[in-house]
Amino acid sequence: MSLLQIGEVAERVGLSLRSIRYYEEMRLVVPADRSAGGFRLYADADVDRLLLIKRMKPLGFPLEAMRDLLEVVDALDAGAAGAQRAALLERLAAVHAQATERAEKARRELGMAEEFATGLGDRLEALSDAPAGVPIDGPTDGAGVPDHTTESGSGSSTLP
Repeated sequence: MSLLQIGEVAERVGLSLRSIRYYEEMRLVVPADRSAGGFRLYADADVDRLLLIKRMKPLGFPLEAMRDLLEVVDALDAGAAGAQRAALLERLAAVHAQATERAEKARRELGMAEEFATGLGDRLEALSDAPAGVPIDGPTDGAGVPDHTTESGSGSSTLP
């Protein structure tokens, strides 16, 4: 088993040293060992835990939900059987459903953000090509950004 120092883990996982230390303080991950000099040493399983945490974060899962999922994964990996395994699989399915729902919400929000960025780009291009003091054609969303909705203003995207 190869052990990695915190800097190597941070680089591999894409988290800051501070974030890794915070997750350690919150008992979501515990270094597998310490070097003779007291440096944190992480095993591959620790790296996997940090990757799971990192993937849950953008979906807005609170620390307690992360902790709960890590407990489920640990128990399943340890070979839980019978009724315990069934209960753990039920909990895992519930988190899967939540993650799916949150990912869909994030996709919708990303779509709105992309519409906003496109609208700003369109406005910038139109203003850059127009002489100063000449208004640009087309409706805006009230913030001066071209409106990329249907003519009825229903909010449906009609991006080019």
